[in-house]
Amino acid sequence: MTVIAACQLALAVGDLAGNARAAESAVRDAAARGAQFVVLPELSNTGYVFTGPAEARALAAPAAESPALRQWRCLAEELDIVIAGGFCELGTDDRVYNSAAVVDGSGTRALYRKAHLWDTEKLIFTAGAATPPVTDLGFARVGLMICYDLEFPEWVRLAVLAGADVIAAPVNWPAHGPPPAGERPAEIIRAQANASVNAVFVAVADRCGAERGTDWVGGSVIIGPEGYPLAGPADPGKPMVLTAACEFLLARNKATSPRNDVLTDRRPVLYVDLHTAR
Repeated sequence: MTVIAACQLALAVGDLAGNARAAESAVRDAAARGAQFVVLPELSNTGYVFTGPAEARALAAPAAESPALRQWRCLAEELDIVIAGGFCELGTDDRVYNSAAVVDGSGTRALYRKAHLWDTEKLIFTAGAATPPVTDLGFARVGLMICYDLEFPEWVRLAVLAGADVIAAPVNWPAHGPPPAGERPAEIIRAQANASVNAVFVAVADRCGAERGTDWVGGSVIIGPEGYPLAGPADPGKPMVLTAACEFLLARNKATSPRNDVLTDRRPVLYVDLHTAR
Protein backbone atom coordinates (compact mmCIF):
# COMPACT_ATOMS: atom_id res chain seq x y z
CA MET A 1 0.00 0.00 0.00
CA THR A 2 1.16 3.52 -0.81
CA VAL A 3 -0.13 6.57 1.04
CA ILE A 4 -0.93 9.54 -1.16
CA ALA A 5 -2.02 13.05 -0.19
CA ALA A 6 -4.11 15.78 -1.78
CA CYS A 7 -3.39 19.19 -0.28
CA GLN A 8 -6.09 21.87 -0.33
CA LEU A 9 -4.44 25.27 0.09
CA ALA A 10 -5.56 28.84 0.68
CA LEU A 11 -3.54 30.81 -1.86
CA ALA A 12 -3.23 34.47 -2.81
CA VAL A 13 -2.50 35.76 -6.28
CA GLY A 14 0.99 37.26 -6.49
CA ASP A 15 2.06 36.15 -3.01
CA LEU A 16 4.92 33.88 -4.03
CA ALA A 17 6.45 33.71 -0.55
CA GLY A 18 3.16 33.12 1.24
CA ASN A 19 2.06 30.48 -1.24
CA ALA A 20 5.42 28.72 -0.91
CA ARG A 21 5.03 28.63 2.88
CA ALA A 22 1.51 27.18 2.55
CA ALA A 23 2.75 24.49 0.17
CA GLU A 24 5.70 23.56 2.39
CA SER A 25 3.52 23.33 5.49
CA ALA A 26 1.04 21.04 3.72
CA VAL A 27 3.76 18.85 2.21
CA ARG A 28 5.43 18.40 5.60
CA ASP A 29 2.07 17.56 7.18
CA ALA A 30 1.42 14.98 4.46
CA ALA A 31 4.86 13.42 4.84
CA ALA A 32 4.44 13.24 8.63
CA ARG A 33 1.30 11.19 7.99
CA GLY A 34 3.21 8.74 5.85
CA ALA A 35 2.44 10.11 2.38
CA GLN A 36 4.88 9.08 -0.34
CA PHE A 37 3.14 11.02 -3.12
CA VAL A 38 1.72 14.51 -2.58
CA VAL A 39 -0.49 16.56 -4.95
CA LEU A 40 -0.70 20.37 -4.74
CA PRO A 41 -3.24 22.65 -6.50
CA GLU A 42 -3.11 24.29 -9.91
CA LEU A 43 -0.91 27.42 -10.10
CA SER A 44 -0.03 26.79 -6.49
CA ASN A 45 2.95 29.16 -6.57
CA THR A 46 1.26 32.24 -8.04
CA GLY A 47 -2.47 32.11 -7.41
CA TYR A 48 -4.95 32.15 -10.26
CA VAL A 49 -7.06 35.29 -10.78
CA PHE A 50 -4.61 37.44 -12.73
CA THR A 51 -5.48 40.93 -13.87
CA GLY A 52 -4.23 39.98 -17.30
CA PRO A 53 -1.34 38.51 -19.30
CA ALA A 54 1.22 41.00 -17.99
CA GLU A 55 0.69 40.01 -14.35
CA ALA A 56 0.95 36.30 -15.14
CA ARG A 57 4.10 36.85 -17.18
CA ALA A 58 5.71 38.83 -14.36
CA LEU A 59 5.10 35.92 -11.97
CA ALA A 60 6.09 33.14 -14.37
CA ALA A 61 9.49 31.41 -14.46
CA PRO A 62 11.12 28.83 -16.72
CA ALA A 63 10.75 25.30 -15.40
CA ALA A 64 14.51 24.94 -15.07
CA GLU A 65 14.67 28.06 -12.89
CA SER A 66 11.32 27.90 -11.11
CA PRO A 67 11.61 28.61 -7.36
CA ALA A 68 8.51 26.42 -6.86
CA LEU A 69 10.05 23.39 -8.56
CA ARG A 70 13.30 23.99 -6.72
CA GLN A 71 11.40 24.06 -3.41
CA TRP A 72 9.57 20.83 -4.30
CA ARG A 73 12.82 19.10 -5.21
CA CYS A 74 14.40 20.07 -1.88
CA LEU A 75 11.35 18.89 0.05
CA ALA A 76 11.15 15.68 -1.96
CA GLU A 77 14.80 14.91 -1.30
CA GLU A 78 14.58 15.72 2.40
CA LEU A 79 11.33 13.85 3.02
CA ASP A 80 11.84 11.02 0.49
CA ILE A 81 8.57 11.74 -1.30
CA VAL A 82 7.31 12.72 -4.75
CA ILE A 83 5.37 15.95 -5.35
CA ALA A 84 3.01 16.88 -8.18
CA GLY A 85 1.73 20.42 -8.44
CA GLY A 86 0.81 23.31 -10.68
CA PHE A 87 2.96 26.36 -11.42
CA CYS A 88 3.09 29.32 -13.80
CA GLU A 89 5.70 28.58 -16.47
CA LEU A 90 7.55 30.88 -18.84
CA GLY A 91 8.46 28.65 -21.75
CA THR A 92 11.71 28.76 -23.69
CA ASP A 93 9.51 30.04 -26.53
CA ASP A 94 8.68 33.10 -24.35
CA ARG A 95 5.06 31.99 -23.99
CA VAL A 96 3.30 31.62 -20.64
CA TYR A 97 1.84 28.24 -19.73
CA ASN A 98 -0.42 26.90 -17.00
CA SER A 99 1.82 23.97 -16.16
CA ALA A 100 2.30 21.12 -13.71
CA ALA A 101 5.25 18.96 -12.80
CA VAL A 102 6.09 15.72 -11.03
CA VAL A 103 9.20 16.25 -8.91
CA ASP A 104 11.30 13.93 -6.75
CA GLY A 105 14.68 14.29 -5.10
CA SER A 106 16.45 13.78 -8.43
CA GLY A 107 14.61 16.66 -10.09
CA THR A 108 11.67 17.11 -12.46
CA ARG A 109 10.37 13.76 -13.64
CA ALA A 110 7.53 15.06 -15.81
CA LEU A 111 6.35 18.42 -17.12
CA TYR A 112 2.88 19.05 -18.50
CA ARG A 113 1.21 22.13 -19.98
CA LYS A 114 -2.57 22.40 -19.63
CA ALA A 115 -4.17 21.57 -22.96
CA HIS A 116 -7.76 22.62 -22.24
CA LEU A 117 -7.89 26.25 -21.08
CA TRP A 118 -10.84 27.52 -19.08
CA ASP A 119 -12.51 30.91 -19.71
CA THR A 120 -10.06 33.84 -19.27
CA GLU A 121 -7.12 31.45 -19.20
CA LYS A 122 -7.38 31.67 -22.99
CA LEU A 123 -6.41 35.34 -22.74
CA ILE A 124 -3.36 34.62 -20.58
CA PHE A 125 -1.86 31.23 -21.39
CA THR A 126 -0.84 29.26 -24.44
CA ALA A 127 -2.49 25.84 -24.54
CA GLY A 128 -0.21 22.84 -24.27
CA ALA A 129 0.11 20.58 -27.29
CA ALA A 130 1.24 17.31 -25.70
CA THR A 131 -0.78 14.47 -24.22
CA PRO A 132 -0.69 13.84 -20.45
CA PRO A 133 2.64 12.33 -19.37
CA VAL A 134 2.65 9.05 -17.47
CA THR A 135 5.64 8.61 -15.16
CA ASP A 136 6.68 5.33 -13.53
CA LEU A 137 7.64 6.15 -9.96
CA GLY A 138 8.15 2.54 -8.93
CA PHE A 139 5.24 2.47 -6.51
CA ALA A 140 2.81 3.71 -9.20
CA ARG A 141 2.54 4.98 -12.74
CA VAL A 142 1.29 8.56 -12.44
CA GLY A 143 -0.65 10.42 -15.11
CA LEU A 144 -0.63 14.22 -14.85
CA MET A 145 -3.26 16.70 -16.01
CA ILE A 146 -4.77 19.99 -14.83
CA CYS A 147 -8.31 20.98 -13.80
CA TYR A 148 -10.50 21.45 -16.92
CA ASP A 149 -8.60 18.61 -18.63
CA LEU A 150 -10.62 16.24 -16.42
CA GLU A 151 -13.80 17.25 -18.24
CA PHE A 152 -12.64 15.59 -21.45
CA PRO A 153 -13.08 11.80 -21.16
CA GLU A 154 -10.77 11.22 -24.13
CA TRP A 155 -7.91 12.96 -22.29
CA VAL A 156 -8.21 10.84 -19.17
CA ARG A 157 -8.52 7.70 -21.30
CA LEU A 158 -5.26 8.58 -23.09
CA ALA A 159 -3.41 8.57 -19.77
CA VAL A 160 -5.02 5.26 -18.78
CA LEU A 161 -4.14 3.68 -22.12
CA ALA A 162 -0.55 4.82 -21.47
CA GLY A 163 -0.60 2.81 -18.25
CA ALA A 164 -1.53 5.31 -15.53
CA ASP A 165 -2.49 3.78 -12.18
CA VAL A 166 -3.40 7.17 -10.72
CA ILE A 167 -4.33 10.51 -12.25
CA ALA A 168 -2.81 13.43 -10.34
CA ALA A 169 -4.94 16.52 -10.96
CA PRO A 170 -3.92 19.91 -9.60
CA VAL A 171 -7.07 22.06 -9.93
CA ASN A 172 -8.56 25.47 -9.19
CA TRP A 173 -12.27 24.74 -9.48
CA PRO A 174 -14.21 28.04 -9.46
CA ALA A 175 -17.50 27.77 -7.62
CA HIS A 176 -20.70 28.56 -9.51
CA GLY A 177 -22.96 28.65 -6.49
CA PRO A 178 -23.95 25.85 -4.14
CA PRO A 179 -25.16 22.55 -5.64
CA PRO A 180 -28.74 21.39 -5.03
CA ALA A 181 -29.44 20.04 -1.57
CA GLY A 182 -27.90 16.63 -1.07
CA GLU A 183 -25.75 16.83 -4.19
CA ARG A 184 -21.99 17.11 -4.62
CA PRO A 185 -20.48 19.69 -6.97
CA ALA A 186 -20.44 18.42 -10.53
CA GLU A 187 -16.66 18.74 -10.65
CA ILE A 188 -16.33 16.07 -7.96
CA ILE A 189 -18.89 13.84 -9.67
CA ARG A 190 -16.95 14.06 -12.94
CA ALA A 191 -13.74 13.08 -11.17
CA GLN A 192 -15.51 10.08 -9.63
CA ALA A 193 -16.88 9.11 -13.04
CA ASN A 194 -13.41 9.30 -14.57
CA ALA A 195 -12.09 6.98 -11.87
CA SER A 196 -14.93 4.51 -12.31
CA VAL A 197 -15.07 4.25 -16.10
CA ASN A 198 -11.28 3.88 -16.30
CA ALA A 199 -10.75 1.77 -13.15
CA VAL A 200 -8.05 4.21 -12.06
CA PHE A 201 -7.21 6.16 -8.91
CA VAL A 202 -7.71 9.94 -9.10
CA ALA A 203 -6.13 12.45 -6.70
CA VAL A 204 -7.50 16.00 -6.95
CA ALA A 205 -5.92 18.92 -5.07
CA ASP A 206 -8.17 22.00 -5.11
CA ARG A 207 -7.90 25.32 -3.28
CA CYS A 208 -10.03 27.37 -0.93
CA GLY A 209 -10.47 31.00 0.10
CA ALA A 210 -11.73 33.88 -2.04
CA GLU A 211 -9.37 35.49 -4.55
CA ARG A 212 -10.34 38.77 -6.25
CA GLY A 213 -14.03 37.95 -6.01
CA THR A 214 -13.71 34.30 -7.06
CA ASP A 215 -14.69 31.50 -4.70
CA TRP A 216 -13.63 27.89 -5.11
CA VAL A 217 -15.34 24.53 -4.91
CA GLY A 218 -12.77 23.32 -2.39
CA GLY A 219 -13.36 19.81 -3.64
CA SER A 220 -10.06 18.06 -2.97
CA VAL A 221 -10.63 14.33 -3.05
CA ILE A 222 -8.83 11.00 -3.46
CA ILE A 223 -10.90 8.46 -5.39
CA GLY A 224 -10.48 4.71 -5.80
CA PRO A 225 -10.85 2.77 -9.08
CA GLU A 226 -14.47 1.88 -8.30
CA GLY A 227 -15.31 5.60 -8.33
CA TYR A 228 -15.83 6.12 -4.59
CA PRO A 229 -13.87 8.58 -2.43
CA LEU A 230 -11.14 7.11 -0.25
CA ALA A 231 -10.57 10.51 1.39
CA GLY A 232 -12.70 13.63 1.14
CA PRO A 233 -14.26 15.49 -0.45
CA ALA A 234 -12.59 18.15 1.65
CA ASP A 235 -14.33 20.82 3.68
CA PRO A 236 -14.70 23.51 1.01
CA GLY A 237 -14.02 26.36 3.40
CA LYS A 238 -10.59 25.58 4.79
CA PRO A 239 -7.13 24.25 3.98
CA MET A 240 -6.86 20.51 4.47
CA VAL A 241 -4.49 17.63 3.83
CA LEU A 242 -6.27 14.44 2.77
CA THR A 243 -4.45 11.11 2.84
CA ALA A 244 -5.41 7.64 1.68
CA ALA A 245 -3.62 4.30 1.48
CA CYS A 246 -3.87 3.01 -2.09
CA GLU A 247 -3.14 -0.41 -3.56
CA PHE A 248 -2.17 0.71 -7.03
CA LEU A 249 -2.09 -2.82 -8.43
CA LEU A 250 -5.89 -2.70 -8.28
CA ALA A 251 -5.82 -0.17 -11.12
CA ARG A 252 -4.05 -2.67 -13.36
CA ASN A 253 -6.99 -5.05 -13.28
CA LYS A 254 -9.55 -3.57 -15.66
CA ALA A 255 -12.04 -6.45 -15.43
CA THR A 256 -15.53 -5.47 -14.29
CA SER A 257 -17.10 -8.93 -14.69
CA PRO A 258 -15.90 -12.33 -15.87
CA ARG A 259 -16.62 -11.19 -19.43
CA ASN A 260 -15.95 -7.47 -19.32
CA ASP A 261 -12.91 -5.21 -19.22
CA VAL A 262 -13.00 -1.41 -19.44
CA LEU A 263 -10.14 -1.34 -21.96
CA THR A 264 -10.44 -4.52 -24.02
CA ASP A 265 -14.19 -3.97 -24.50
CA ARG A 266 -13.45 -0.76 -26.37
CA ARG A 267 -14.29 -0.76 -30.09
CA PRO A 268 -12.07 2.00 -31.51
CA VAL A 269 -13.03 1.24 -35.12
CA LEU A 270 -16.53 2.52 -34.28
CA TYR A 271 -15.19 5.71 -32.70
CA VAL A 272 -13.40 7.17 -35.72
CA ASP A 273 -16.06 9.87 -36.13
CA LEU A 274 -14.87 11.37 -32.84
CA HIS A 275 -11.97 12.89 -34.77
CA THR A 276 -14.28 14.90 -37.02
CA ALA A 277 -17.51 15.27 -35.05
CA ARG A 278 -18.48 18.68 -33.68
